[in-house]
Amino acid sequence: MNKQAISTDNAPQAIGPYSQAIKSGDTVYLSGQIPLVPETMELVTGDIKLQAKQVFDNLAAVAEAAGGDLSNAVKINISLTDLANFADVNDVMKQYFNEPYPARACVQVAALPKGTDIEIEAILVL
Repeated sequence: MNKQAISTDNAPQAIGPYSQAIKSGDTVYLSGQIPLVPETMELVTGDIKLQAKQVFDNLAAVAEAAGGDLSNAVKINISLTDLANFADVNDVMKQYFNEPYPARACVQVAALPKGTDIEIEAILVL
């Protein structure tokens, strides 16, 4: 299997034993991103729209490091600690994607790393 780790300083460094992304053939699997600011590794808190924007910016940076961009996304998985934030996250997502939108799942979870409210992962096809 052809497998290449993708890494960039323009997104937060991994906080565990995983790669920011793995590229296999023309498919790129982006690890879940939380709203960490890459330069400081500080967590964006409060307004869910600001958190979602940071997460999508992080995903975009990893996608770019892999040789693509978010327009190459075919699948997005969103985890929220409160589904009441669903509409606000949709509003932010529309700023990063155009139709046809990628396939997507959005689920409510009990907790996320570092106590954040949102985590998003993606699959790209280049």
